[in-house]
Amino acid sequence: MTAVHVRTTLRPMRWWDIDPVMALELRLFPDDAWSPAMYWSELAETHPGGNRHFTVATTEDGTIVGYAGLMAVGTEGDVQTIAVDERHQGLGLGALLLTDLVEESVRRGCTELLLEVRVDNLRAQRLYERFGFVPVGIRRGYYQPINVDALVMRLDHPNDDLKESLHG
Repeated sequence: MTAVHVRTTLRPMRWWDIDPVMALELRLFPDDAWSPAMYWSELAETHPGGNRHFTVATTEDGTIVGYAGLMAVGTEGDVQTIAVDERHQGLGLGALLLTDLVEESVRRGCTELLLEVRVDNLRAQRLYERFGFVPVGIRRGYYQPINVDALVMRLDHPNDDLKESLHG
């Protein structure tokens, strides 16, 4: 599939984004896609004082071409999901979405950020490594029903150093 370079904007995910996000989710993750109910549940916690942060990337015409979500509890953050439309991969959109999640984790006072990534998704692993994530373990059979292992990765970030690296 050919990459399409178009201008994208990040904005908070809202309930009316669930249907287009699900269309993308089912196309990108057909074997282990989240359900609409899972997104409803996550978005219910994005209110001020909530522990979730979800973002969508849209084109100028409003088409959703990527999305990402963060859970932050205490000093620990967790990348819940990150996805980019196949036609927009390789153009820096995944890095833009991940930057948004990392910055939000810093803003919320997290000292570490965790994520799970399929062991066979080397492209995503390389993105996370560029951000300083390091492998810390394997979760056997994490992705169900397909029974694929997850590589657990962690980013430890002293807030001042991270802010400097993201904006310096």
